[in-house]
Amino acid sequence: MISTKGRYAVRVMIDLAENGKERAIPLKDIAARQEISKKYLEIIMKDMVAGGLVKGTSGKGGGYKLSRKPEEYTLDEILETMEGPLSPVACLAGENNVCPRKDQCQTLPLWTEFDTLVHNFLHGKHLSDLVRK
Repeated sequence: MISTKGRYAVRVMIDLAENGKERAIPLKDIAARQEISKKYLEIIMKDMVAGGLVKGTSGKGGGYKLSRKPEEYTLDEILETMEGPLSPVACLAGENNVCPRKDQCQTLPLWTEFDTLVHNFLHGKHLSDLVRK
């Protein structure tokens, strides 16, 4: 399940793509448009900056803007930056998770197929696909 943090991050990225083409957008403006508390948005933005999704500037004219063009972001990149691996089961999350039952697990093919479907779907969607033209 995608948490509010992940869902709000996608909304913020859309907001920045639509409103921040020429300038950094103040946090209060994003919070007002998206109806997200400024306090919670500060936490989300900190993670987005740390993950390289957005750039933040302080001072007069400060705020946030995208690090790249909207078409260069995939939805899986945004969500995994905010949520971590989106794998449905722990044994598929990351390269270091090796299940001792892997060779005999009858459900692994199901989870692998599901994981591939979700990954391919989200990887095939770009931020630019969600932006109002």
